[in-house]
Amino acid sequence: MTQPSSSIGRPRMPAPGTNAPELRIARLHTHARGLFWSALVLIAVVGATAYFYDNLPAPFENWMLVTAAAVVVVLLVVIPFLAWFSHTWTITTRRVIERSGAFGSTQREISHVRGYSIQMRRGIFQRLWGAGTLSLSNGVEPPLRMKNIPHAVLVHETLVDQVEVNQILAHRDAQTFGSGSVGL
Repeated sequence: MTQPSSSIGRPRMPAPGTNAPELRIARLHTHARGLFWSALVLIAVVGATAYFYDNLPAPFENWMLVTAAAVVVVLLVVIPFLAWFSHTWTITTRRVIERSGAFGSTQREISHVRGYSIQMRRGIFQRLWGAGTLSLSNGVEPPLRMKNIPHAVLVHETLVDQVEVNQILAHRDAQTFGSGSVGL
């Protein structure tokens, strides 16, 4: 027996005893404001390279300018961007997954069914930008910290909802299986 879908697009509840498909709710990176200085360096390097191209003093050549600009861009723009882009948090209907590393080399998970406490910290600048740090702790493993994520309040509410729904489903399925096996 399933519940009908509501008008706001909430997914249907799975029938008791059936596995619900795992759906991705959100994929998050840290707030992009951390890339502000990289963007500023990129703009400055492009402007300086355009200005000094064909205007260099005698011992320097244009290829030296372009090479120096490329090195600065790689070190101060590309590498910080790749570090930002390679750290993600994925929230699904069953778990929260943290992946970090250029090729997903480190992965941590925390399941909604087991339940966990959620602590939100927001500094002054994080409040200004709508960001925050969420710590998910189940009491067994070290806390999973979602640092400087955008829309922290919305993510917090989503995680609370997912924990509640998963625990209700687990309890309902336990009651369904428990009542069917007991009989005198």
